[in-house]
Amino acid sequence: MLLEGRNAIVSGGSQGIGTATSLELAREGANVCVLYRKHEDEAKQVVDEIKAMGRKAIHLACDISSFKDAERVVKDTLAAFGRIDILVNNAGMNWDGVCWKMTEEQWDRVIEVNLKGYFNFVRQVAPLFKDQKYGKIINITSINGIRGKFGQSNYSAAKAGIIGYTKALAKELGPFGVNVVAIAPGLIETAMMSQNESRDKIIDMAMNEMALKRIGLPEDVATVIAFFASDKARHITGEVVKVDGGQYI
Repeated sequence: MLLEGRNAIVSGGSQGIGTATSLELAREGANVCVLYRKHEDEAKQVVDEIKAMGRKAIHLACDISSFKDAERVVKDTLAAFGRIDILVNNAGMNWDGVCWKMTEEQWDRVIEVNLKGYFNFVRQVAPLFKDQKYGKIINITSINGIRGKFGQSNYSAAKAGIIGYTKALAKELGPFGVNVVAIAPGLIETAMMSQNESRDKIIDMAMNEMALKRIGLPEDVATVIAFFASDKARHITGEVVKVDGGQYI
């Protein structure tokens, strides 16, 4: 197993990519703190599945845009596991609108969650990783942070910011043995997507862009995250890795 004895925090761990990642890290031997904001029952189910694998797991409520919440979560995770080795910044949101109609609230909230939320957690774990001279930070961005997307200027800006943030962190933390990478998924089939009334239209548009002509699943992203959380990727840092089936080449 790639992650035997490691301890991880996964934000947005109660759904979609976060759930698949939490379970994949556990399969590879890690203990996992599963963070959620609304979906407590789902988070509990993920924790139960992880414990059934023989790993330790906890679930904690958290608004990632709150610096104090991030501080509390890291403290509670340390109390439960004794050490933190892996941070997966995954939680996020979108609140779409064209730029000439977007409200200040729409802009601020998406930036606050999708960009500041990542800072909040990195700020808590960076001193730990620096002192122990070991750590893995995996930031989930998006292909739309690379190319931009119509109607998502706030989301695209936040996801582009994550890419710049990842590269800066890699330079700052690299001398202390800490790897930092960004994963940029394309369209991924999640429960949220399946409930979207425009699902078929969105999938048709994405399929026209994709070289592989298949829609990605959360597990397709999770296995890549697990690799970068492991020492198999010890000589890779500061990179942005697309997991998009060739949607954006």
